[in-house]
Amino acid sequence: MKQKKRIVIVGLGLIGGSLARAFSEYTDSLVTGFDSDPAVLEEALSIGAIQKEADLADLKSADLTYLCLYPGSDIEFVKSHLHAFNPDGIVTDVCGIKTAVCAKLKELSQLGGFTYCGSHPMAGTEKHGFSASQADMFRGASYLIVPCGAPQSAVEILKETAYELGFGRAIITTPEHHDAMIAFTSQIPHALACAYVMSPCCPQHRGFSAGSYRDVSRVANINEVLWSELFLDNAEPLQTELNTLIRNLSTIRDAIAAKDQPKLESLLRQGRLVKEELGE
Repeated sequence: MKQKKRIVIVGLGLIGGSLARAFSEYTDSLVTGFDSDPAVLEEALSIGAIQKEADLADLKSADLTYLCLYPGSDIEFVKSHLHAFNPDGIVTDVCGIKTAVCAKLKELSQLGGFTYCGSHPMAGTEKHGFSASQADMFRGASYLIVPCGAPQSAVEILKETAYELGFGRAIITTPEHHDAMIAFTSQIPHALACAYVMSPCCPQHRGFSAGSYRDVSRVANINEVLWSELFLDNAEPLQTELNTLIRNLSTIRDAIAAKDQPKLESLLRQGRLVKEELGE
């Protein structure tokens, strides 16, 4: 009889909690979890997201360990449990930035004698915490895998596991390309949403707003501690994208100030055509 896969989730927040729920609902894996909040552990146990609170024995026997804390906390957890991981298992993280994290976790994996392979589930909501987690969070989503020198066998295991949890595709990338793209697809929208709702008009929006306000402002409901760390850890790519956004906004502003309708039409048409060509 095939042995059940042993899964350890470190941190039962939005993503860690959703991973635990997905493993427990869609696979026959044995799922255990670490969390600093006893109430979160109690809730996770009560709904069957995990089978038990994880301990060092679980780490030592885990086939897959998912680090789901903030980037710095992931690194500190590995440092403090350096020789507790299963040398035959795989340790991965779900951090939204990779260059700063992968280099440190790869170095630690070499010291600790275990396999590390970075990853990033491209899913989430504007809410956070275990209470917002969902088993179907990853349905159809992309799963980014950042090998950082991990053997192909580890990459294939993470890829196969992602499909078991409902991910729609797995993409292999480098830390540098990951961070450049995430600056554009994820971090810029969060920065833009926060800047947008800082307008003095925002408190008066009710009755004057519809889908556009909702779409642009949604991710301003942000975990400022986590996102500050993510922004600073990815400062260079994010600054590049911010400079591009500011330049484009300034060009539109200048066309309006000059009452240059042909220029303004050209700029708006350019944006429309890019969006239409992408089809999404």
